[in-house]
Amino acid sequence: MRCPYCGHEDTRVIDTRLADEGLVVRRRRECPACHARFNTFESADLKLPHVIKRDGRREPFDENKLRGGIERALEKRPFGARDIDRIVEQVRHQVRASGEREVPARRIGEWVMQALKRVDQVAYVRFASVYRRFADVRDFREEVERLENDLPDLGDRQLSLLDDHEP
Repeated sequence: MRCPYCGHEDTRVIDTRLADEGLVVRRRRECPACHARFNTFESADLKLPHVIKRDGRREPFDENKLRGGIERALEKRPFGARDIDRIVEQVRHQVRASGEREVPARRIGEWVMQALKRVDQVAYVRFASVYRRFADVRDFREEVERLENDLPDLGDRQLSLLDDHEP
């Protein structure tokens, strides 16, 4: 690896550790020419499938769009960035595990709604209202009625998709 400080062609690894729950390798390096030290991070570069949009367009899977939709649904709800990261990772895993070269946006939206339904009913309805393009209050009411029929009575508790999340 080239030194980012002096441009020397070769550096040596002085320490290696796992990071990001074992998905990333962190290497501490030193340049023999200028003695500068720096970190590099190594992770698998997995190609995710393209997304087929409602209008037929195809575009690369964009984790930032996925995260943005989930963040908007969970806005002002009792969930932090780490919780959102777990939901994003779960959906990204489902996209990758599909084995498809192209995945319809509709299927990704359904996976997000399944995850949100298990985590937070309000976030689920928020996401569904945009995803399913609710036209009026009647659409909201119908979705809430379906949600009430599908879920057991939890009172104020929410179901948790997250292993260590406590409501």
